[in-house]
Amino acid sequence: MNSAAYDAVVVGGGHNGLVAAAYLARAGRRVAVLERQDHTGGAAVSAQAFAGVDARLSRYSYLVSLLPKKIVSDLGLRLELRRRRYSSYTPYGDGRGLLVDNGDDTATAAGFRALTGGDREFAAWQEFYGRTRAVAEAVFPTLTEPLPERAQLRKIVADAAGEQTWEALFERPIGEAVESAFADDVVRGIVLTDALIGTFAHAHDPSLRQNACFLYHVIGNGTGDWDVPVGGMGAVSGALERAARDAGAEVLTGCEVTSVQADGVSAEVAFTDATGAERVVGARWVLCNASPRELARLVGDASAAEPVEGAQLKVNMLLTRLPRLRDRSVDPRAAFAGTFHIAEGYGELETAYRQAAAGRLPSPAPSEIYCHSLTDPSILSPELRQRGYQTLTLFGLHQPARLFPSHDRESALRAVLAALDAVLDEPVTDCLARDGQGELCVEARTPSDLEADLGLPGGNIFHRPLVFPYAEAADPSAGRWGVGTPYAPNLLLCGAGAPRGGGVSGIPGHNAAMAALGS
Repeated sequence: MNSAAYDAVVVGGGHNGLVAAAYLARAGRRVAVLERQDHTGGAAVSAQAFAGVDARLSRYSYLVSLLPKKIVSDLGLRLELRRRRYSSYTPYGDGRGLLVDNGDDTATAAGFRALTGGDREFAAWQEFYGRTRAVAEAVFPTLTEPLPERAQLRKIVADAAGEQTWEALFERPIGEAVESAFADDVVRGIVLTDALIGTFAHAHDPSLRQNACFLYHVIGNGTGDWDVPVGGMGAVSGALERAARDAGAEVLTGCEVTSVQADGVSAEVAFTDATGAERVVGARWVLCNASPRELARLVGDASAAEPVEGAQLKVNMLLTRLPRLRDRSVDPRAAFAGTFHIAEGYGELETAYRQAAAGRLPSPAPSEIYCHSLTDPSILSPELRQRGYQTLTLFGLHQPARLFPSHDRESALRAVLAALDAVLDEPVTDCLARDGQGELCVEARTPSDLEADLGLPGGNIFHRPLVFPYAEAADPSAGRWGVGTPYAPNLLLCGAGAPRGGGVSGIPGHNAAMAALGS
């Protein structure tokens, strides 16, 4: 490849890089994807996490909301996403819980009434999410269009849902909107959790990073629904890799990029290939699927090494059966099919934030859980399905990188499992399967682990704090599509750290490809 020249080189074979490569190759461009690991997909992969057990878990990313139907259609992806009937289950009090059933408003209203003693809170719930739905329908289509100016997006939101909605979501801390709309601590907590996924902030954080996080969690495909990828998250990346290869892109694994040089007209990418040989390849465009911090390192910009911090604990479990709940009125198959909220009352979330900010592991540790195999049993072998095995994915909130390694992974795991056990009728460990060596089938990944495993700076699953999906006047280099960099016009960001990045979406990959194609 020393003498090879490409129209575009994509640095990193995560799902966004594969989207960019597929679009460019389908447009007739010669494209190479250079991936450091021995497989593509980045965080959007499935893996046999437990030795000798035929179960393929979505090890890092696990649900899909932001992947536009446009990208699925444009690239001809063979991919099935299944809707979950139950939105969430939240235990409260002693042996009671609130089940939000997407298929039965009457039952959900009764659950709110049992929690709050009246109908006001459910009416407020419907009104609040009616407004976010209007925002979603208006804003989501803009994510795959040229990046709008702030004033443009403000008009789009105000026309769809009112000027007050713009103020509540884009101008004022989300805590104000939550406290204004809802009175009950449990309900407030359910709403706030979408603002804290992988984001270390509190409800009234003046940075508004929690607002940006909330926005991306409620606008997916104009509905905000979070769907289960059939076959696991690896099926998403697998479909994207096939689309890229079928279009003619060269996808090379085991290739670690060591430097990037670009001058606006041409570029060179140096890397070490799978044999250990050092190579240099030329290109017209370079699209970087790595983080902005990693791109700064590759171009030699030491001044741009901004501190970045992730804030989550990811736990994968394989169970011989679902555990019994203290709440005997709810079937565990309904409670675990949606998002199962643990210690996520509004006050509990604030306390957990304060504890973590002071350097302590939160107690009780807030987290949310769901069971992939209830919606999609295909990730389990026929034998495991017949025996009734199930998976559980736990995502712990307010577990910032600063807590590790002062606290170890096992301590954090014990804390989240203790909070889960508090709402179960039996310890979850009694239900855990054992692997081929007789060890319990449970693994935990801290932000430090995600940085080591995937190169995510500070373990941040979004590469850096999320930003609102409009153009920032302070960054004219971002260009028409928002993916430009300060280094050269032909060096673009196509990963989660780009504006309108974060989550499994493919949106930055699409936008970087459009910028390179001049669309």
